[in-house]
Amino acid sequence: MHGLFATPDIAREDRPDGSVLLRSRTPLGAFPPTLCHHLEARAAEHPDRVFLAERDGDGWRGIGFGEMRRRARGLAQALIDLGLAVGDPVLVISDNAIDHAVVQFAALYAGLPVCPVSTAYAVGAGEFARLRAVAGRLRPRAVYAADPERFGRAIAALGLDGEVPVLDPETVGALAETPETAAVDARLAGLGPETVAKVLFTSGSTGGPKGVINTHRMLCANQQMLAQIWPFLTRRPPVLVDWMPWSHTFGGNHNLNMALARGGTLHIDTGRPVPSDIGRTVENLRSVSPTLYLNVPRGYDALLPYLEADADLRDRFFAELDLLFYGGASLPQSLRERLEALGLAATGRRPTVTTGYGSTETAPLAIGAHHPTEHTGVIGVPVPGSEVLLRPETGKLSVAMRGPHITPGYLNDPERTAEAFDEEGFWKSGDAVRMTDPDRPEAGLVFDGRLAEDFKLLTGTWVAAGTLRLAAIAACAPVAQDVVVAGQDRNSIAILVFPNLGECARIAGLPKETDPATVLAHPAVRETVRRGLAAHNAAYPSSSTAITRALLLTEPPDVESGEITDKGYINQRGALERRAADVEALYAEPPGEAVIVA
Repeated sequence: MHGLFATPDIAREDRPDGSVLLRSRTPLGAFPPTLCHHLEARAAEHPDRVFLAERDGDGWRGIGFGEMRRRARGLAQALIDLGLAVGDPVLVISDNAIDHAVVQFAALYAGLPVCPVSTAYAVGAGEFARLRAVAGRLRPRAVYAADPERFGRAIAALGLDGEVPVLDPETVGALAETPETAAVDARLAGLGPETVAKVLFTSGSTGGPKGVINTHRMLCANQQMLAQIWPFLTRRPPVLVDWMPWSHTFGGNHNLNMALARGGTLHIDTGRPVPSDIGRTVENLRSVSPTLYLNVPRGYDALLPYLEADADLRDRFFAELDLLFYGGASLPQSLRERLEALGLAATGRRPTVTTGYGSTETAPLAIGAHHPTEHTGVIGVPVPGSEVLLRPETGKLSVAMRGPHITPGYLNDPERTAEAFDEEGFWKSGDAVRMTDPDRPEAGLVFDGRLAEDFKLLTGTWVAAGTLRLAAIAACAPVAQDVVVAGQDRNSIAILVFPNLGECARIAGLPKETDPATVLAHPAVRETVRRGLAAHNAAYPSSSTAITRALLLTEPPDVESGEITDKGYINQRGALERRAADVEALYAEPPGEAVIVA
């Protein structure tokens, strides 16, 4: 056993049709029937231990497990008094906050499926089409809006009838003081593993948003899976500093529920991995040393310059750290190596960096790298209780999964539900993997891209867009923060580059506040990209891997248009559609001055 991990023990079954079934030989242990039972247990064991903390001026304001239970049950009583019946959905429009959590747990106690949605759906000057689509599918019987003024236009656009109560923080604070009656325990007694706890709408990275049903069984089984592969979680309660939105499965299921199930403390980080907000994350990390840090690659990319420039911040960040985890997308190897160098400088030992694989439909953990890895890309092995079926498809191995952590389907969407499952009950992810070592399944799987993102050139040659994206980021380092791979129905591959403007300014020898267009036009920046692509093409000269042209984008990816998700990863299809003019510029003959020809 690695000091942090349980040793993988994986069984392999080869089938006549060429598919491979992988599963852990370690049985899944027992878990509580609902998330409410987790809160009941933590409140009894550690009533005064801080569960959630949020910034309050220069310090933190926290709520203990006992107080969270009391307020959640009081609000649950109030929701029952308002006439909400078991199964009535509650729509939540809020950033991560203590009041948001109170609403979620109150809804769970009352048997009301809770649906936190991205606040990006409820701001701006548009017609709120995505929010209206969610509400149309969900049909909420109550709404919580954390900021009535900020979200007022969006709520009005929903056209709710007067019988749907719209709660705000002041109302929630008052209703949470409602005296309990036996009705709350009666509702709790009626809940079970199959009760719907949440509906989470996917970000639509490979299609339109879907309302994924999350049962208590899914969420509780997932935390048991996590505890079994990460036994260190049971040795000391985790301390998190986390910004991941609760409207997504990574933040709302993996991270929030981890703090709940293991009696840990989650400090709500109001920062984001964008230039305007990353400073708040830095300040939060100055005051709290996490024992476990979870982020997306874009988040690490935004944080690294601060850790590299400030030894005190670096040392505080790594002081108590057991593990660095990345998810949502593959971490470029260059970022991993920078993180490892920082940890080594801070503590004298190389930090453990790992990842896993899953989705909203898997609660989210299904495959975890609970063994040391030297390189990014290895997503691990099936966790206890998770069966993983690999099928040959378009020259790759597609991934399908089955187990207690898998969704029963999509809300009010029987057609998509039927399409998502095979005849054996395996949920089809649409993603592909390959085996690190076919003779040793415990060596792990490597993510091999989303099948929907792969495409053919005009020659009929398949391009593995996900794999090539990582290679392109590495080739264009440190200029590229992310890339979008183009080339469908073209003769060659080209890329749109979302640049790391700080690194570009450094390469150009210009102040960071210099206009982006000026920085990106600098010959030193362009030459860094050209040389990197030339080296990549020398190593990978085939038409399915060679990158012929690049265009540096002055405009960052846009959340509101769906070009980038709240979790910080690029929606390849959405970006290509939104930037169709840039794609045309890439392939124009002759190429314009802005295009870099490899």
